[in-house]
Amino acid sequence: MSARSTINLLTCRLILLQVSLKKVNRGISRVEIPAQSDPVHRDRKFIFLVNPISGTGKKDVLTEQISQRVAKYNIPFRIVSTNKDGNYGSLSNKILSEGITDVIICGGDGTVNSVVSHLMDVPVNIGIIPKGSGNGLALAAGIPKTPSKALDIILAGKTSYIDGFYINNRFSCMLCGMGFDAQVAHDFAKEKRRGLQTYIKVSVINFFRAAPYSFEINCSEGNLLEDAFFVCVANSNQFGNNFTIAPKASLNDGLLDVVIVKKMSKLMVPFSIISQATGINALQRLSDHIKKKNIIYFQTSALTISNPGLAPLHIDGDPVETAKKFKIRVIKNAFRLLHP
Repeated sequence: MSARSTINLLTCRLILLQVSLKKVNRGISRVEIPAQSDPVHRDRKFIFLVNPISGTGKKDVLTEQISQRVAKYNIPFRIVSTNKDGNYGSLSNKILSEGITDVIICGGDGTVNSVVSHLMDVPVNIGIIPKGSGNGLALAAGIPKTPSKALDIILAGKTSYIDGFYINNRFSCMLCGMGFDAQVAHDFAKEKRRGLQTYIKVSVINFFRAAPYSFEINCSEGNLLEDAFFVCVANSNQFGNNFTIAPKASLNDGLLDVVIVKKMSKLMVPFSIISQATGINALQRLSDHIKKKNIIYFQTSALTISNPGLAPLHIDGDPVETAKKFKIRVIKNAFRLLHP
């Protein structure tokens, strides 16, 4: 074979090799990178805690949806039922021994409270799939109620620290109340049927029965002695179901929003609460002329509330035993929440 023929043959082979490489490269460019190689999901390990009685809806559909979505990312996970007694003391040991990175709570505010209160000193992310009756914390954090969209947020892996607070050494992740709203929580807990309609029914019944209680409130901003239908101390901006009670509340500002719905004509109560919910009733300073206000609204980092009439108490929507005095203080950066 001549030198020229050899060169031509080599040239043809090089051309064929380049064409083959281009085809291979085009094929590679169309291949999707497996989700498990994404740094967001690398080394993550989930526990899903599903409350079988919270809110409404079929929980078996939810667990199937969780299994299908999370399996696509090759993230190790386990689905377990929540404890009826709300005791999660052993969960922290399981998280540390098994390398759990994310605890996902499928339930309402009461379930979130029970779990988080045992995990504040544990380096783990908290996720929420809202399945309660109110879902106040989730909605305040921008977490949607649709499970698939809530799972999108959990899988995205974005977290921020969220404040909590103690009331007589009991933990609250979003809100507590004394008086009318607490009585609603106590009566709602006795109902066999859950959901928004039941909550509204119980609220209306209690509205007509409601009577004011005496409260004495002491904090660094000032002191108050008031008769009120209820007092609300909030880290979240709402009761739940997007019903706002503390429009200026932030989940991470180191402050508690205190709302006092004073004794007034019951005809005025709905209008006053609407003014509060819509932000017409602005934040106040206790040194201002608040005596003329139907609702007192201020912020503080700690306070003491005397409750001589033993007004009922709820914490994060769950009824709890009341007391004659409540000492309340913020817990800054209490836990890490997965959110949008």
